[in-house]
Amino acid sequence: MSDTKPEVLAAARLAPMYTEKLQQLYTLHDRLHETDPAAFAAVAPRIRALAAQGETQVTDELMARLPALKLISVMGVGYDKIDVAAAKRRGIVVTHTPDVLNDEVADTAIGLMLCAARQFPAADRFVRAGDWLKGPMPLQRKMSGQRLGIVGMGRIGKAIAQRAQAFGMSIAYTARSAKPELPYAFHATASGLAAASDFLVVITPGGAGTLKLIDAAVLKALGPKGILVNVARGSVVDESALIDALKNGVIGGAALDVFEDEPRVPQALIDMPQVVLAPHIGSATRETRQAMCDLAVDNLQALFAGQPLRSPVPECR
Repeated sequence: MSDTKPEVLAAARLAPMYTEKLQQLYTLHDRLHETDPAAFAAVAPRIRALAAQGETQVTDELMARLPALKLISVMGVGYDKIDVAAAKRRGIVVTHTPDVLNDEVADTAIGLMLCAARQFPAADRFVRAGDWLKGPMPLQRKMSGQRLGIVGMGRIGKAIAQRAQAFGMSIAYTARSAKPELPYAFHATASGLAAASDFLVVITPGGAGTLKLIDAAVLKALGPKGILVNVARGSVVDESALIDALKNGVIGGAALDVFEDEPRVPQALIDMPQVVLAPHIGSATRETRQAMCDLAVDNLQALFAGQPLRSPVPECR
């Protein structure tokens, strides 16, 4: 039997802080649809909200099994694995946690750019391995004053551009349309932007519209000295084409925080010294994750209080 608390389904494994807060406020059914079909069938008619992470897949089929569902609250800015069209058709609102992670992801992008240009992770290994005793580390490349191309000029893209200006970088971008209010050069295609860039930072949303947007042609346009940085979604970059481009010197290097099949990373990328790898940590600080958790919970609280939701995704506004 349920108590008087509203009932929420965790659609996937959630961050501990999110789980703990949900357990305090609601009756939380943790992935029952995956672990206990009989128990899920018993509680499904009472579940009004679903809690998810940025990588959680929520299908039309799952929504169909939750007749009282009114909200999918995502702790994350991305929501490309949620069937938003099906949610809208069923009268379900999807919310996410934008803005609160802009600074963190922008900082990560700049850090990855520096690591790829100056090879700081390799420098750390060089010292620890005792290789410095044998002679100096090979020279690397400069980042300040170089040309930065940003694929996706939303909130985070603007934050990256603001930081890059402090490094004296010239900035250009591509997006679905030009933003006349911005002082940066606009390119209509990713290939055109890549050809005009030394560093190409990807920070566009995932989903069908951007699937493998960064393909072999874009990488060829970036050129043998170019560095690709991906802090968006693994799906936006054609990983096979990227591996080929790195192996054959089509581009100079890459710094990647996201991958096609996380947390599995191709061994080819792991083995390449000119590639910097991170385990999807763009927003991974205690402060930012807490802010994301708080906003995700605020959306749930608003639903159960009959108040306007704090941050619906654009399609649900």
